[in-house]
Amino acid sequence: MKGGKSKAETVKKADSRLSVKRKATDKVSTKPAKKEKPGKDPNKPKRPPSAFFIFMEEFRKQFKEKNPGNKSVAAVGKAAGEKWKSMSASDKAPYESKAAKRKAEYNKVMATYNKKSDVVVTKSKAKAKADEEDEDDEEESDKSKSEVNDEDDEEESGEEEDDD
Repeated sequence: MKGGKSKAETVKKADSRLSVKRKATDKVSTKPAKKEKPGKDPNKPKRPPSAFFIFMEEFRKQFKEKNPGNKSVAAVGKAAGEKWKSMSASDKAPYESKAAKRKAEYNKVMATYNKKSDVVVTKSKAKAKADEEDEDDEEESDKSKSEVNDEDDEEESGEEEDDD
Protein backbone atom coordinates (compact mmCIF):
# COMPACT_ATOMS: atom_id res chain seq x y z
CA MET A 1 0.00 0.00 0.00
CA LYS A 2 1.82 3.02 -1.24
CA GLY A 3 -0.70 5.73 -0.31
CA GLY A 4 -2.21 4.04 2.73
CA LYS A 5 -1.58 5.19 6.29
CA SER A 6 -0.56 2.87 9.04
CA LYS A 7 -2.58 2.51 12.22
CA ALA A 8 0.21 4.05 14.27
CA GLU A 9 0.11 7.27 12.23
CA THR A 10 -3.65 7.64 12.59
CA VAL A 11 -3.48 7.00 16.34
CA LYS A 12 -0.76 9.64 16.77
CA LYS A 13 -2.83 12.20 14.91
CA ALA A 14 -5.90 11.38 16.98
CA ASP A 15 -3.91 11.64 20.19
CA SER A 16 -2.50 14.99 19.19
CA ARG A 17 -5.99 16.27 18.44
CA LEU A 18 -7.19 15.11 21.84
CA SER A 19 -4.29 16.73 23.61
CA VAL A 20 -5.03 20.02 21.89
CA LYS A 21 -8.63 19.81 22.99
CA ARG A 22 -7.60 19.05 26.57
CA LYS A 23 -5.31 22.04 26.67
CA ALA A 24 -8.07 24.30 25.41
CA THR A 25 -10.46 23.07 28.10
CA ASP A 26 -7.80 23.36 30.81
CA LYS A 27 -7.52 27.09 30.20
CA VAL A 28 -11.22 27.61 30.83
CA SER A 29 -11.91 27.89 34.53
CA THR A 30 -15.01 26.12 35.77
CA LYS A 31 -14.72 27.63 39.24
CA PRO A 32 -16.90 30.64 40.04
CA ALA A 33 -15.10 33.95 40.27
CA LYS A 34 -13.87 34.68 43.78
CA LYS A 35 -14.90 37.89 45.42
CA GLU A 36 -12.04 39.89 46.75
CA LYS A 37 -11.89 40.09 50.51
CA PRO A 38 -11.68 43.55 51.94
CA GLY A 39 -8.21 44.32 53.19
CA LYS A 40 -7.40 44.07 56.87
CA ASP A 41 -7.43 47.33 58.75
CA PRO A 42 -4.02 47.91 60.37
CA ASN A 43 -5.66 50.18 62.97
CA LYS A 44 -7.99 47.47 64.25
CA PRO A 45 -7.12 46.42 67.82
CA LYS A 46 -5.80 42.91 68.34
CA ARG A 47 -7.84 40.41 70.30
CA PRO A 48 -6.74 39.87 73.89
CA PRO A 49 -4.95 36.66 74.82
CA SER A 50 -6.81 33.91 76.62
CA ALA A 51 -5.94 32.78 80.15
CA PHE A 52 -3.81 29.98 78.72
CA PHE A 53 -1.71 32.35 76.64
CA ILE A 54 -1.16 34.63 79.62
CA PHE A 55 0.00 31.53 81.50
CA MET A 56 2.27 30.68 78.54
CA GLU A 57 4.03 34.08 78.80
CA GLU A 58 5.21 33.25 82.31
CA PHE A 59 5.78 29.56 81.62
CA ARG A 60 8.13 30.25 78.69
CA LYS A 61 10.41 32.30 80.94
CA GLN A 62 10.50 29.55 83.56
CA PHE A 63 11.02 26.81 80.97
CA LYS A 64 13.94 28.67 79.34
CA GLU A 65 15.64 29.08 82.71
CA LYS A 66 15.30 25.37 83.48
CA ASN A 67 16.15 24.18 79.95
CA PRO A 68 18.50 26.73 78.32
CA GLY A 69 19.65 24.30 75.60
CA ASN A 70 16.14 23.52 74.36
CA LYS A 71 15.21 25.51 71.24
CA SER A 72 12.11 23.52 70.32
CA VAL A 73 8.87 25.50 70.38
CA ALA A 74 6.88 22.28 70.29
CA ALA A 75 8.55 21.03 73.47
CA VAL A 76 7.65 24.25 75.29
CA GLY A 77 4.06 24.05 74.06
CA LYS A 78 3.65 20.42 75.09
CA ALA A 79 5.10 21.03 78.54
CA ALA A 80 2.89 24.08 79.05
CA GLY A 81 -0.21 22.20 77.91
CA GLU A 82 0.47 19.34 80.29
CA LYS A 83 1.03 21.71 83.20
CA TRP A 84 -2.12 23.73 82.35
CA LYS A 85 -4.23 20.57 82.31
CA SER A 86 -2.84 19.44 85.65
CA MET A 87 -3.51 22.82 87.31
CA SER A 88 -6.58 23.23 89.53
CA ALA A 89 -9.19 25.95 89.03
CA SER A 90 -7.72 27.95 91.92
CA ASP A 91 -4.28 27.84 90.26
CA LYS A 92 -5.77 29.07 86.99
CA ALA A 93 -7.78 31.87 88.64
CA PRO A 94 -5.09 34.61 88.49
CA TYR A 95 -4.58 34.01 84.77
CA GLU A 96 -8.31 34.03 84.13
CA SER A 97 -8.72 37.33 86.02
CA LYS A 98 -5.89 38.90 83.95
CA ALA A 99 -7.57 37.64 80.80
CA ALA A 100 -10.90 39.14 81.90
CA LYS A 101 -9.25 42.53 82.54
CA ARG A 102 -7.57 42.49 79.13
CA LYS A 103 -10.85 41.52 77.47
CA ALA A 104 -12.68 44.40 79.19
CA GLU A 105 -10.02 46.83 77.93
CA TYR A 106 -10.27 45.32 74.46
CA ASN A 107 -14.06 45.73 74.43
CA LYS A 108 -13.71 49.44 75.30
CA VAL A 109 -11.15 49.97 72.58
CA MET A 110 -13.25 48.04 70.06
CA ALA A 111 -16.32 50.12 70.91
CA THR A 112 -14.46 53.33 70.06
CA TYR A 113 -12.94 51.70 66.98
CA ASN A 114 -16.36 50.56 65.75
CA LYS A 115 -17.85 54.03 66.23
CA LYS A 116 -15.07 55.51 64.11
CA SER A 117 -15.22 52.77 61.49
CA ASP A 118 -19.05 52.85 61.28
CA VAL A 119 -18.88 56.41 60.01
CA VAL A 120 -16.33 55.44 57.38
CA VAL A 121 -18.13 52.19 56.48
CA THR A 122 -21.51 53.85 56.01
CA LYS A 123 -19.95 56.35 53.63
CA SER A 124 -18.18 53.62 51.67
CA LYS A 125 -21.32 51.43 51.63
CA ALA A 126 -23.35 54.32 50.26
CA LYS A 127 -20.75 54.86 47.55
CA ALA A 128 -20.62 51.13 46.74
CA LYS A 129 -24.40 50.96 46.55
CA ALA A 130 -24.47 53.90 44.15
CA ASP A 131 -21.81 52.21 42.01
CA GLU A 132 -23.84 48.97 41.91
CA GLU A 133 -26.94 50.87 40.84
CA ASP A 134 -24.97 52.46 38.02
CA GLU A 135 -23.73 49.03 36.90
CA ASP A 136 -27.27 47.61 37.04
CA ASP A 137 -28.52 50.47 34.86
CA GLU A 138 -25.78 49.76 32.32
CA GLU A 139 -26.60 46.04 32.27
CA GLU A 140 -30.29 46.71 31.73
CA SER A 141 -29.56 49.00 28.81
CA ASP A 142 -27.28 46.35 27.26
CA LYS A 143 -29.96 43.71 27.68
CA SER A 144 -32.62 45.88 26.11
CA LYS A 145 -30.35 46.54 23.13
CA SER A 146 -29.72 42.86 22.57
CA GLU A 147 -33.41 42.02 22.82
CA VAL A 148 -34.25 44.68 20.26
CA ASN A 149 -31.52 43.43 17.96
CA ASP A 150 -32.79 39.86 18.28
CA GLU A 151 -36.26 40.95 17.27
CA ASP A 152 -34.88 42.85 14.27
CA ASP A 153 -32.91 39.79 13.17
CA GLU A 154 -36.02 37.61 13.30
CA GLU A 155 -38.01 40.11 11.23
CA GLU A 156 -35.26 40.33 8.63
CA SER A 157 -34.95 36.56 8.36
CA GLY A 158 -38.72 36.30 8.01
CA GLU A 159 -38.74 38.88 5.24
CA GLU A 160 -36.01 37.04 3.35
CA GLU A 161 -38.01 33.81 3.49
CA ASP A 162 -41.10 35.57 2.09
CA ASP A 163 -39.10 36.93 -0.84
CA ASP A 164 -38.01 33.47 -1.97
